[in-house]
Parts: sequence; structure tokens; C-alpha cells
Amino acid sequence: MAREIAETPILRGKDAKRFREAMENLKPWSEEEKRELREKYELIKQRATFYLP
Repeated sequence: MAREIAETPILRGKDAKRFREAMENLKPWSEEEKRELREKYELIKQRATFYLP
């Protein structure tokens, strides 16, 4: 049986400030970064083998 999901902790002080600054200064991924991630994903997907009954 699954365990309960714990509450998300509330950020306070320096941690909250650092998190807010990080969220306000997000940089969008370049097309090159997106392409590289897609290629890596496809490679992993090809190599992955899972047993499905």
C-alpha cells in the first residue's frame, strides 16, 4: 500500500528569497538545448526495455 504524501515545506528567510529570485529570472531553453534533450530522450527510449506481462 502507498504511503501518504508529506506536506510540502514552506520556504522562509534566505531560502524563500533565493527561490523567488530564481523563479523571476528563468531563462528559456535555446533551440539547441531542446534538440539535444530530444536526441538524448530518443536514445534512452530506444535502449529501454521493460517487461510488461
